[in-house]
Amino acid sequence: MKYPVFLEKDKDSDYGVTIPDLPGCFSSGTTVEEALENAQEAILTHVEGLFIDNETIPNPSSIEKLKDEITEDGIIWGIVNVDLAKLSKAVRRINVTIPENILTKIDSYAQREGETRSGLLATAALEYISQHSI
Repeated sequence: MKYPVFLEKDKDSDYGVTIPDLPGCFSSGTTVEEALENAQEAILTHVEGLFIDNETIPNPSSIEKLKDEITEDGIIWGIVNVDLAKLSKAVRRINVTIPENILTKIDSYAQREGETRSGLLATAALEYISQHSI
């Protein structure tokens, strides 16, 4: 999942990172790169807590939508890609049957997005369950 984030920096401070789609999820870092890396870990931890508590995992908003809602001066927008397959340390190998043309699309998309096939399928399944749960 790709969550939009925004970074703020006051004089004499680190970069603060806010994840608008995950209220209460924040991070920071001394550089933009470090702040974004720390944000990835913060998002994973936050989403893991939601998952454990059986709460809905919010879908990422578009930056365009958020830019209309959050109009503070001096913020830097970014995207943090989070592999939800990393949430659980225990993994189990499964066997599924998928038409070859669909598998080709899955592999192509996963490669383009820097994900694994398993990670993409796990993320897609979690998103589907989150969107279709009562």
